[in-house]
Amino acid sequence: MNEDKQICGLDVDSQYVELAVEVFSMLADATRVRIILALRDKELSVNELAETVSKSPAAVSQHLAKLRMARIVATRQDGTRVFYRLENEHARQLVADAIFQAEHALGDTPRHHRIRPAEAS
Repeated sequence: MNEDKQICGLDVDSQYVELAVEVFSMLADATRVRIILALRDKELSVNELAETVSKSPAAVSQHLAKLRMARIVATRQDGTRVFYRLENEHARQLVADAIFQAEHALGDTPRHHRIRPAEAS
C-alpha cells in the first residue's frame, strides 16, 4: 500500500505537492470552478461558456487561458470557432469533491449522501 502511494505521488514528501498547491490556487476562483462544472460532460465555445457562467466572453477567455496554461482545459478548433473541454477527468473529480466537501459545511446530511453516486456528478 505504501509503495502504491510513492508510485502515484501520494507520499508526504512527493515532488508533486507544490504542483498540487498550484492546482488548488488555479481553482481558487468561482468563475474557474463554474467553467469546469460547465465543461464536465461536453465541450463549449467561449461564448457558450460566457453565457453559462454569466460572465463576459473577454473575462471567460482570460480564465480559460489560465486553465489552458495549467493544462486543466484543452482546445479544439472548428473553422474560426474554438471549443474547450476538460483535459482529463481529474479536474472534474477535484471540483466535484470540493463541492461535496462544501455541502458538509451546511451541517445536515449532504445531498450527495442522499442520492446515488451516478446522480451526484
